[in-house]
Parts: sequence; structure tokens; C-alpha cells
Amino acid sequence: MAGERAGSGSRDTRGAAGERAAGSGSRGTQGAAGERAAGSGSRGTQGAAGPARRAGDRGRYGRLSRERVLASALELVDREGLSALSMRRLGAELGVEAMALYRYAASKDALLDGLVEALYLELEERIAREPEAPSWRAGLHRVARATYDVCLAHPQAVPLLATRMLAVPLARRPLAVLKDHERVLTLLRRSGLDDDRVAVAFRAFTAWLLGYVSVELRPMVDNPEESDPAFRLGLHLMPARELPVLRETAPALAERGGVAGLTEGLDALIDRFTDTWE
Repeated sequence: MAGERAGSGSRDTRGAAGERAAGSGSRGTQGAAGERAAGSGSRGTQGAAGPARRAGDRGRYGRLSRERVLASALELVDREGLSALSMRRLGAELGVEAMALYRYAASKDALLDGLVEALYLELEERIAREPEAPSWRAGLHRVARATYDVCLAHPQAVPLLATRMLAVPLARRPLAVLKDHERVLTLLRRSGLDDDRVAVAFRAFTAWLLGYVSVELRPMVDNPEESDPAFRLGLHLMPARELPVLRETAPALAERGGVAGLTEGLDALIDRFTDTWE
């Protein structure tokens, strides 16, 4: 009987050990399978969320460059306005982390200055495509027309032509901006003005050009779906007794003056400084 109890005990011990081993193996197998399934699910979730942005400077469309960064920034501003521009948002557009952009623009202000540079580089390209101006007056017209065209192509970025010039000293402005200054000053000097008068005429030319563009781009239409001009401009919102002249003139003000108005005013300004005619 003692032997039978001993045998029974041995069998019980072996059975319990086997059960524990089997259970442990089963749980281990299930755990490993669960980990693999979880890992597979995690990778699947990441894949469904889209490609991760890169920390380096190789973006979604290849290796970054300053030109590519500024071009993408200008496209973003053209679509959504200056308020949409941030390092994070621009990085998302390019498929890189925001930190990768600081190699090309050290700060948000530097990025805004880069946009000004991009506008003036486009201005240079437009001027280069036109035939050489036969006179200094025609040269000023050419600069004014090209600037007008660039501004109308990128109206959302135009405020930077004023705000960044108020914030950045002359010597620290982008080279493309300084080359435009040089171009206009050279043309004015060719008119026969001395340097003091050239400086005065330069300020007047810049004020007229940027002021004219700003007025052209101001929103005038209150309700674009209205066919009646008065309601389209929202004249019913203006008090008639207090603003009679403005109400009468508003339809004419809503029309753009275009290049013709720009050059007409420019000629009147030039004639103020010189009696030279060509």
C-alpha cells in the first residue's frame, strides 16, 4: 500500500508538473503571439496614418534647399494667407520636421524675410524677360509694371513688402531687395538729378508704387453674390447723410486702375522732379 501511495504521489507530482509546464508553455505561446499581433497592429495603425515626417532635410519631394523651402512657403501663403504660415505647418507641407527648416531660415522673421526675397527674385526674373528699356523713364515704367504684376500674383504676401521693410535695416535686407533699390536709383541718376534729389525721388517712387498696389488690393466688395452694385458694395450700410460723396464715388473706387493708372501717376510724379522729356 505504501508503494501504491508512493506511486500515486509520483504520478500526481508528474501530472501537476506537466500541467504547470503545459500551462506555462501555452501562456508563453499566447503571450508571444499577442505581442506579435500587437506589434503588427501598431505597425498597421502607423501605416494607415500616413508616412512619418523626417527629422533630416530630405523631404517628401527630395532633398531640401533654400529655394524649395521659400517656394513652398510662398505657395502656402498664396493659398491660405500669412496667418497659416508656421515652421510646423511648412514642415508638414514639405514632409519634414519643423526643426529641419531652421537650417534654411533661422527664425519665423527670417522666413518672412525669405518670402520678401522670393518676391523680389520673381521681380528680377520678370524684368529680365522684358526688352531693355530705351530710356530711364521707360526703365522706371518697366520696374513699376513688373512690381505690380508680382504683387497681383501674390496678394497675400504683399503686406510683407511694408512690414518687413519697417523692421529690417537697409544693410540687412535680402540682396534681391537691395539690387532693386540699386536699379531704381541708377535710373533716377540717369535723369540728371543730383544725389539729394535722387534720394527724394526714390522715396516718392517707392511710396507711390507700394501705395498704389496696396489700394488696388484692398477688398471693396461686401457681397459678391449680389448683382446690384449698391448692395454688392454694401452701400446701404453707410450712412447717407454723413458719407454722401463716398457713397457716390464707391463704384468708381471699386474698379482697379490697372497698369495705366500706375504709369499715369508715375509720370506725374517724375515730372514733379524733372523737366526732362523723352
